Amino acid sequence: MLQRMIRSNPMTVLLAAAILLMLSSVPITARAGDVVTDRHGGYYYPPISSKEVYRARAPVMDTAHREMRIGFIVAQTNGQIQRKYPPRYAIFAKGENAEKLIIIGLDEYSFATLHRARAVMAQLTAAARGSALFRNMAVEDLFTFFDLAKMLGFVQITISDGKSYAHRVSLE
Repeated sequence: MLQRMIRSNPMTVLLAAAILLMLSSVPITARAGDVVTDRHGGYYYPPISSKEVYRARAPVMDTAHREMRIGFIVAQTNGQIQRKYPPRYAIFAKGENAEKLIIIGLDEYSFATLHRARAVMAQLTAAARGSALFRNMAVEDLFTFFDLAKMLGFVQITISDGKSYAHRVSLE
């Protein structure tokens, strides 16, 4: 059923995902075999200091492509810019196919520790689970923000405070 819904309504899935993140007021690359190359470390964030693998429960949408991932980032960024307060994090995609999701804390608090960054990811999961997208797919008690990223075709997420640590989540 999930595959059928994703195939029949790919733009609805993208729109719902973008709206989900735009409404969130919570602050929150290329693979060659098993080796993840990282030319962004040292530029956008310090060298990777910790890693984990997330085995996604969600499939990659058949229609997931570079433009869809970029549209997701643009929608998220526009949502942050429209708020009455400065963004608490920057979110962007890198890689030849925009397959690397990077989230960098912009203030001294939200991503001050990896534990706080994980809390932000948990709040993004709560927002995703409350979305019509996850409810309509009947996965609100199963899928996470990481699953949403996997559905869009991201292969990794790098989370950092931008100065003292960078944590890499490989999505499999």
